[in-house]
Amino acid sequence: MTDPRDPADDATTGWVIAGAGWVARDHMAPALAASPTSRVVAVVDRDLGAARALAQRFPGAVAHDDLATAFREPGARAAYVATPNHAHREVAAAAAAAGLAVLCEKPLAATLDDAAALVQACEEAGVLAATAFDQRFHPAHRRTAELLAEGALGTVTSVRIVYGCWLPPGWAPPGSTTGDNWRVDPVRAGGGAYVDLAPHGLDLVGALLGEDVEVATTHLQRRVHDYAVDDGSVLVGSTPSGVLVSIANSFNTVETLPRRRLEVVGTRGQLVAQNTMGQTAGGTLELIDAATGESSPVGFDTATSPFAAQVRAVEEALADPARWPFPLARDLRLLHLLHAALGAGVPGTRPDPALTAQEARA
Repeated sequence: MTDPRDPADDATTGWVIAGAGWVARDHMAPALAASPTSRVVAVVDRDLGAARALAQRFPGAVAHDDLATAFREPGARAAYVATPNHAHREVAAAAAAAGLAVLCEKPLAATLDDAAALVQACEEAGVLAATAFDQRFHPAHRRTAELLAEGALGTVTSVRIVYGCWLPPGWAPPGSTTGDNWRVDPVRAGGGAYVDLAPHGLDLVGALLGEDVEVATTHLQRRVHDYAVDDGSVLVGSTPSGVLVSIANSFNTVETLPRRRLEVVGTRGQLVAQNTMGQTAGGTLELIDAATGESSPVGFDTATSPFAAQVRAVEEALADPARWPFPLARDLRLLHLLHAALGAGVPGTRPDPALTAQEARA
């Protein structure tokens, strides 16, 4: 019997992993390895040793340190872009130019100019292109969206998201031997906790409600960690129909504390998801009835990770890219909103002047 992940099997989708860092290694790679419809044909990274180490996990995959060579690998159909944010534009554009579908980690880029150029490159190439907002596909969140569409909460009044972690200056990913924490480098990341985590919340609100946040303001926090970017943020906004939204993110929440929660409140009830914001499967979802105050668990697929569900959705869309429900142009609008929401904030937490200048030019 043929292994469904055999590199010679053209029925599977050939992926190129661009960037062999922590998220690609510990979350995307396992999702691709477990998928019967996927195979990794190549891994590309400026660190050829890191590319080789990751490629060894996939039969037949080869390692490269050159983008053009990797994207021309026989059987390649899709590229997963997991480099630091400042490199997204170059990598995604090269993949699109090679005719590959593009799944690019969030945010699209470290600057709005680069994000716009990335979107334009993918559109001109005519390829399927998506931001890797895996939270769209977490089974608990998809079940939440179904219940909202069915009217289970009546009139929705608010969505509240808390998504935090502990990220000190010298943080290194699990299993990493380096302390290069590029996520708090204002050049490579484009910001701190806000830029890294708030995009997930903004996207998820739209995926749940069917309408995006329209206006927003944000306060940044630099309170715990000694680095140049924010270590906490709160975005407050609203949708066109009037749903109020609050999204709190942090790099300064100790991980033994509760730090990942989604609440959707309506006139007939409230949905509460805990430990679903993140890269792993599982968590809990409960429905609180407004008439009785009673809480009952809501069932969902607790075995499938959001990364695995995302891979499945992208591969299904390859057959008909026009049906992909989250075009990059929409994601770019949300990124503009994310940047525009950085107003005066509170004393001592004004946006980085360089970032503000980039916004003014956009």
